[in-house]
Amino acid sequence: MDMEMSKKKPAFKISDTLRAYLIEYDREESIPLSYEDMKRWSDSLPVIDANGNDTLWRSVMYPQMDQEEIFNGLREIYALLKTDGDTSIINHLKISRIEYCLFGNSNPFRIKIVNMINDNHDYFYIKKADASRVYGLELEHILSPNRMSYIVDGNTLVEDHIAGIPGDVFMESYMENSNFYPVGMAKEFVKFNERCFIMLLGDMRSYNYVVDVTPDFDKEQYRARTIDFDQLCYEGRKNFYKPQFYKENMKIVQFCMETLTPETVFQYQHEERTLMKKRYHVARTRLTNLLNSMHDDVLSTDAKRDSLKKELNEYHLTDKFSNCETMGQVLRLHLDLMLGKPKPKKPDVLATYKV
Repeated sequence: MDMEMSKKKPAFKISDTLRAYLIEYDREESIPLSYEDMKRWSDSLPVIDANGNDTLWRSVMYPQMDQEEIFNGLREIYALLKTDGDTSIINHLKISRIEYCLFGNSNPFRIKIVNMINDNHDYFYIKKADASRVYGLELEHILSPNRMSYIVDGNTLVEDHIAGIPGDVFMESYMENSNFYPVGMAKEFVKFNERCFIMLLGDMRSYNYVVDVTPDFDKEQYRARTIDFDQLCYEGRKNFYKPQFYKENMKIVQFCMETLTPETVFQYQHEERTLMKKRYHVARTRLTNLLNSMHDDVLSTDAKRDSLKKELNEYHLTDKFSNCETMGQVLRLHLDLMLGKPKPKKPDVLATYKV
């Protein structure tokens, strides 16, 4: 099913209530560089992939008078991200490359940092702080099986790298690998689809998530992990929050239809909702504080909010969404209804993977 997505989502300001939440849970830190400082680059070159294609990333270079300040600041930020600011680790680290992304909502900088002792490397990102993205990172941290590492300072967001094979690359090449475990990947995609819908996390096209592959003693294990949180609670259609409905995911959707029966889809949906319900209860205080900070925030347009309210009323067989005045209120009610009784509706299963 092909759908019309918003071409460009605006960035939403971090409110005072969200800022207070970030401070309370140690997500707010003072860092030596801002996103605007990173834009002081003077020259750039295109980043080309192994097949000779332009990746739409640019390798950027800084004037000599700014380079030392930028590089030292980036090493200090990495220490904050990894060791709570212990700078004793940074003497043997060097900034190998800084790349700037030309597409997407956040226009991130990707920093490659290298350990000079053993040549091991790592990545992290510097982006414009957007309330949608920060809320998405927190919800992922609280409700998903994944832990998220990030820092906010003013209008700057620093994110740790999320390792994995990009979803589009995984579909193009990895599914032909002799070690590929079909049932395991189909099961994971069903669970990933559930997590995104429960959190109202949209735009999960194949290049906006990665697949983390873990070898096991008799088969591989897979974990689909989103790397793009910009479309949290923004779009106005229910199906925008289900990865199964994007044409970019059609190959894996068709694969799931061939691999799983409706009964097993139902089982995996129920499993994932039950696990999320348990996380919901364990972190109830933190999640309540997050949703309280989101309660009055503007995270979408009135038209999109009203459209989503109508569709969720129909989905949940209720009229409670009609009273919601913000997307934060929509999300709170949706979470309560999805996780209060985590057993999926049987009719949903039969339509789960129709495209």
